[in-house]
Amino acid sequence: MGTPGIDFPGVGVGLVILRDRKILLYKRIRAPEAGHWSIVGGKVDHMEPAEQAARREAEEETGLSIGRINLLGPAEVISTTDEQHWVSLLYIASEFDGEPQLTEPEKLSDFGWFGRSDLPQPLSAFATAAMQRLNADEFL
Repeated sequence: MGTPGIDFPGVGVGLVILRDRKILLYKRIRAPEAGHWSIVGGKVDHMEPAEQAARREAEEETGLSIGRINLLGPAEVISTTDEQHWVSLLYIASEFDGEPQLTEPEKLSDFGWFGRSDLPQPLSAFATAAMQRLNADEFL
């Protein structure tokens, strides 16, 4: 099964976008984790630096212009339900221009800004991993 065109494990990126101590989350339509709320991100293309992929994916999915980003760390998700295995680098950004939009309605159905105490459910494994890496005092 898996995703067409991807040999697993896949190499991905995720970007935590912060504003006013809240994180931007989108609700996924497609596997992995369809119906879950997640940070933005996706697949790293061949010969594309991971940081550049994180910025590209975030800009494609949100319509924002992303400024400086910093590495949060790695995350791995193995989904037996979706038959997918992803190893991803997670990044964080709080510098961006614009307002988020639903630019890929075939992939994402809704979005919002959420604080640590009001995270929507179900939360994706990558969003959960990102939250674990964030220092509550420094970010959220």
